[in-house]
Amino acid sequence: MEDLIARLRRRDPDALADLYDATYRRAYGLALRVLSGDTAAAEDAVQEGYLALWRQADRLSPDRGSVEGLLLTIVHRRAVEAVRVRIRQRESGDTVPDRVDLHAVDLLDAAISSMEGERVRTALQSLSPEHREAVELAYFAQLSHREIAERIGVPLGTVKSRMHHAIRALRGSLGLGAAS
Repeated sequence: MEDLIARLRRRDPDALADLYDATYRRAYGLALRVLSGDTAAAEDAVQEGYLALWRQADRLSPDRGSVEGLLLTIVHRRAVEAVRVRIRQRESGDTVPDRVDLHAVDLLDAAISSMEGERVRTALQSLSPEHREAVELAYFAQLSHREIAERIGVPLGTVKSRMHHAIRALRGSLGLGAAS
């Protein structure tokens, strides 16, 4: 995947085509489920997702997770936004086909968030207490490496080493690609 990310960052059109070939079915299936079978709206959400990913390709990094995960998140958000637009249109009196189960959209959104959160919690629990503490202070308390070192009373190099090893372990646990 790192090669694909590098190619996308260079704006290689073949890289986008490769990503499309590898991910389209999952992206379209997700959008179709959120939009309760509305094929045209699902196609729009998927197209907008690929376009948004392409626009931010220069910010892609293998350290931030998988390209497919990012794409599916974008597609999901676009599909949910399409549902919300329909709701607003319906509430304002515009006629909109009522093919969307709003409760199902909310449940799907909550389920995806819950599954992602559970995977992260499980991965964090697999870390040693020292590594977990470093990650929690960095990401949840938003402390710098230096601030973490001061708070827990260890050298700065130790904090950096713990973070490096923790991130590597988390990437492996979460299936986010080969760790460096």
